[in-house]
Parts: sequence; structure tokens; C-alpha cells
Amino acid sequence: MKDVATVEGIRDNQLVGYGLVVGLHGTGDSTQAVFPVQTLISTLERMGVTLPQTGGASTLRVQNMAAVFVTATMGPFLRPGNRLDLTISSAGDARSLEGGVLLMTPLYGPDGLIYAQGQGPLVLGGYEITSNGNSKQFNHPTTGRIPDGAIVERQVPLELKQMHSFSLLLNEADFRTAERMAGAINQELKRPLAIAVDSRRVDLEPAATEDMPALLAEVEAVEVEVYPRAKVVVNERTGTVVIGGDVRLQPVSILHGGLTVNVVSEFQVSQPNSFGQGATQVVQQTQLQTQDRPVSHIELKKGATVDDLVQNLQQIGATARDIISILQAMKEAGALEAELEVL
Repeated sequence: MKDVATVEGIRDNQLVGYGLVVGLHGTGDSTQAVFPVQTLISTLERMGVTLPQTGGASTLRVQNMAAVFVTATMGPFLRPGNRLDLTISSAGDARSLEGGVLLMTPLYGPDGLIYAQGQGPLVLGGYEITSNGNSKQFNHPTTGRIPDGAIVERQVPLELKQMHSFSLLLNEADFRTAERMAGAINQELKRPLAIAVDSRRVDLEPAATEDMPALLAEVEAVEVEVYPRAKVVVNERTGTVVIGGDVRLQPVSILHGGLTVNVVSEFQVSQPNSFGQGATQVVQQTQLQTQDRPVSHIELKKGATVDDLVQNLQQIGATARDIISILQAMKEAGALEAELEVL
């Protein structure tokens, strides 16, 4: 059950904060970024360091520090003292966060309250090296992580003992799956406990004296048969096509051909003779090449499967983008019994 549904109210919460990463080796923010300097001044003032009234901000150099945004995901039932993983991303024009240490940063929830405090050295999966105008970069050096870098300071109020009813939310809405889920729970627990409300929600009505954690443990262990929708997912940007196993095809005849047009331009230099009066000119020579491929024919008879379609498309040499166009045309013709999702 826990693979296809979640318990309403038992969820993750996202946290975000703004802080400073220090200890960089000259790869931090430049003086053109204003907010790192402002943050540094505010941090120093909180620590009792007073800057000169004139020229204090303009003389600060921040190449060894970077302003960053800190994000974390706080799971359910976490208590003060538990730890969270942090993701740190540069907010300015720093080139790399390699070797940096995050100063104490409060992490806020959607309600504006502080739920955790983060601090610690960063772990990067990349680097950037610059020398004499040449640079080499590996992966993304302006984003890093701090494993267990935050400590929870405030818990999200959620007590199972005070909850008298629960709702299971399906990851994919389907009336048949919801009905089968409610029936499987009632059959496994041998009492009328669950009822399907709609295509995504199944309500549970436990007794007042029920042990809620034990009940949810039994419910999550119930096996239920799911009925996913037949779907074909295509990504036109990458040419990726994913066809589900439940996709059905109707008898159809497919004719597919293509016209290729290539325009080739060559630049040649026209130079006069040594004693001529002309001038040297660059002359463009353009050639137009066309190639019209013969029409390829595919016939799918009654009972054809997705494997038959894929094999026939491969035999005619269809590319991924050709397959996307063919699937869209089959959907319009009613020969593809599936939901076509284009990313």
C-alpha cells in the first residue's frame, strides 16, 4: 500500500534560508554584488565588531566569501535535535564554493518560523581551476551539500493520538484502484474500516481506542492490485519515447516518408591578375540539394502489440522524432488506445 498511496497529513516540509559561505580561495562574490557586503556587515555588527562610518562598506573585499541560499526537506515526526541534509547554492557571482564553510544559518518554513539551524563545511561534486586566463570546470562548483548539516530546533505539530480518522491519497487517481484498496484493507483487517470516497481518496475510520501506529503499519503492508492508465510519454527535446505495456493498438495502415533539403554555401576568393585593375572579392557559391525518400509502409493488423509497432518502425529506419510524429498521428486517427503525454 505504501508504494501507491500516502497518508494525508503525514508529509515532508520544505525549509529555506539565506547565509554566508566563508573560507573560499578567492572564488567568492565580487564587489559588484551588493548583498554579500551587506550581510557581512550585519553579521559583524551582531558579533560586536563596529565598522568605520565612512568608507567601511566600500573597502570590504568579499572574494573569500559567498552569499548562498540554503534548502532542506524536513520529514514528518522529526524532533528537536534530529539532523537534516542541506543543499547550498550560490546567490551571487561566485565562481566556486570549494573549501567553503557555511556560517550558522536559520532555516524558515512557509509560516515564517525557524525550524532548523544549519552550519558546517561543504561537500562539492565539482571544481573550477583558473590560471592565466585559462579555466577548467568539472560538474557544478557553485552548488554543494552538507550531510547532517542542520539541527532541528522546532517540530511540526503532528500527533497521531489526536487524530480520529485517516485518509489514504493515491499517487495516481483511479476509481478501480481506490475500490480495490478499500476492499483489500477491509479483507486483511477483517472489519469494515476503509471506504473509497473518490478516485484518489480512501478514508479510514478506526476505533477510539485503536493503536494508531500499529494500525497504519498494518495498512501500509496490505498488498493491492493497481490498474495504471495506458500511457505513452514522449519528449520532443531529447527524442525519448516510453510506451507502457498496457497500450493497445487498433488495426491501422501507416505511410511515412520524408523530404530532406540541404543548403550548402561555400565562400571562394576571387583575386585579379597581378597587373589587373580589379579588386579582391569574396564570392559565395550556394548549392541546393534535395532528397525525397520513398514512402515506407507499415500495416498493423488486429491484435498487434506495441512490440510489433516498435519492430516495424525500426525496420523502416524511423528515427525517434519520426516515431513521435507517427504516434501523434495514430492518436488522432484513434488507432492508439492510450493517453499521449508530450513533455
